Amino acid sequence: MTDDHIEIPTRMLVHALIREDGTVDADELYTVATTLGMSDQQVRLCIKRLVAEGRFTHEGRGRKAQLHATVDTTRALAPNADFLRHAFRQDAGLAPWDGAWHLAAFAVPEAARTARDSLRDTLLHLGGAPLQGGLYVCANAWEPYVEDAARRLGAHDALTLLTTTDLRRGGTQEPAELAGLLWPLQEIADRYHRLHRLAQPRLVRLTGPAELSPSALLTIAVELAAELTRAMEPDPLLPPQLLPRPWPGTRARELVARCWAALHERQHDESRPVLFRLYADITREAAARATG
Repeated sequence: MTDDHIEIPTRMLVHALIREDGTVDADELYTVATTLGMSDQQVRLCIKRLVAEGRFTHEGRGRKAQLHATVDTTRALAPNADFLRHAFRQDAGLAPWDGAWHLAAFAVPEAARTARDSLRDTLLHLGGAPLQGGLYVCANAWEPYVEDAARRLGAHDALTLLTTTDLRRGGTQEPAELAGLLWPLQEIADRYHRLHRLAQPRLVRLTGPAELSPSALLTIAVELAAELTRAMEPDPLLPPQLLPRPWPGTRARELVARCWAALHERQHDESRPVLFRLYADITREAAARATG
């Protein structure tokens, strides 16, 4: 099977190399970037932008420099870990659907357009589907995340939350049929097929007899994280009852879990990125189920 090339944004690479103490080692960053086909100039420009945005501070020069992630940058990793953990629980049948649809509605005035657009983007990122202007639906209990975003944006007073077990779109009421109307399930499935195809040769490398350098392990980790993110970002993480069977997301995540377990076995450096610990913790149990 072809080992397809994985396109990785430079910004994602920097985030992926954040260590437990919130630092990114520039030498490590440039080394992995080179392996991924990125130029030093590309990395320098990305660092400059991240520092200008207040996401990192910068200390030192060149390959001897260190980046320090701000609190907001490190905090942003937590929700993604929550979603991945929930996905594996769904795959294992540990998060069955209770039949409730979760709705969020908002009416933010034109004067606060930026907050309105940001809240809309947040609802879409959390797996919401638009029903009509200002009204979105999700199959999961997203209320804590929605309220947190609305408070940060100063739009909490304009937010209405409700749940229902009686949702209809035109003449369609059956839940799985509704899910097929509201979310682009085929496009999401295609992304998981690609993830599975890309993870297979990396698992072969990770479980093979050849030694892999620290930079090679980091490169594989970043590639897997990038492709997993690409597959999961548009995924509303619908409960299995609402998805076509078999669902490729389940199989792809099982394979990624096995890759991450193999990475964890090979990489024991205490200075390893947060990415290793987060994904290893979440996927260890899933990998055990997949192999045993």
